[in-house]
Amino acid sequence: MLNPKTPETKPVKLSVKDMHFSYGEKKVLDGLSLDIHAERVTAIIGPSGCGKSTFLKCFNRIHEVASEVKVGGDMQIDGIDIYRGGIDVVDLRRRIGMVFQKPNPFPKSIYENVAYGPRLFGVKDRAALDELVEDALRKAALWDEVKDRLKESATGMSGGQQQRLCIARALAVSPEVLLMDEPCSALDPIATAKIEELIIELKEHLTIVIVTHNMQQAARVSDYTALFWLGRLVEMDLTERIFTTPRERMTEDYITGRFG
Repeated sequence: MLNPKTPETKPVKLSVKDMHFSYGEKKVLDGLSLDIHAERVTAIIGPSGCGKSTFLKCFNRIHEVASEVKVGGDMQIDGIDIYRGGIDVVDLRRRIGMVFQKPNPFPKSIYENVAYGPRLFGVKDRAALDELVEDALRKAALWDEVKDRLKESATGMSGGQQQRLCIARALAVSPEVLLMDEPCSALDPIATAKIEELIIELKEHLTIVIVTHNMQQAARVSDYTALFWLGRLVEMDLTERIFTTPRERMTEDYITGRFG
């Protein structure tokens, strides 16, 4: 965890200024502004329905499959507006990968799940694909468990293995950012511990934003924590500060279980 007395040395990777988001007439996010630093883990916490998952989806524009969506304000990756005209959304989703609450492996082999992304981006050579698949599975701490059954269906894996496979699938296209929407909520404690260890390892090379309802998990894995409430940012700071000396009474009440 970062020393709260030490100034941040990593640059801002994702920046949000006065962001608004609505589904039709229903406002979900209202005037959000925050910075997310490179190669750090930022946890988003808050009660159900406060806009946490919607916030994640805005970064790789996955919400655009829905109709009547309105997005306002400014969202940037490396200083480039994510919503500007002419931006390549497919490439944006390669740069900003996402892992969902429930593991969603494709009904294909373990190998084909991981190779899917590289194939989509033009990698056809089998040797190159083999290397990418192995590398992604190693980074997801899954290679030793599946290296002898790569041709087997991914749907036969355990829940924890499936979630790590989904992480490997995201890593196979070399993202810069990994968004994780409650990635451990459907997993047992042992599988959860493996995912948490993996998150800490991956931040050496990735920017990670994780939505979690688990306060202990946020404290264990994140460098920064942001509390959302009714689509607004209540407070964001170093995780150590949020959990020991929060500035806002609402933050203290939430992390101590007095509301939410």
